[in-house]
Amino acid sequence: MNKNPVSRIAMIIYGLVMIAFSINHFRYGAGMAGAVPSYMPAHTVLVYLVGAGLALAGLAFIINMQVKLAGYLLGTMLLIIALTVQLPPVLNGTDPNSMFYAGLLKDTGLAAAAFFIASKAS
Repeated sequence: MNKNPVSRIAMIIYGLVMIAFSINHFRYGAGMAGAVPSYMPAHTVLVYLVGAGLALAGLAFIINMQVKLAGYLLGTMLLIIALTVQLPPVLNGTDPNSMFYAGLLKDTGLAAAAFFIASKAS
């Protein structure tokens, strides 16, 4: 995958998007912590840890190092977020603005892309 210029450019753009999401986790961590389910501990710390994971995966994609590991870890993290943070409000009807539904679709799609990148990495 990394030998094709279009694939390489796409992976760099994907990495930049992950870094942009990471920046938002650090800028708006306190506000985002409100979306973390109450049964999880240290809401703000979890938001910052996710931000760090997004940044590290994005950096790995950009510099083309440990892409397979970064892709699988990022995809797994995004699926966990989709299933634990985004899905419950959608299922129990507490998502009046469809914010969590949109997040569920976004995180699932981004996880799929991360798994695809990882599967094609050498």
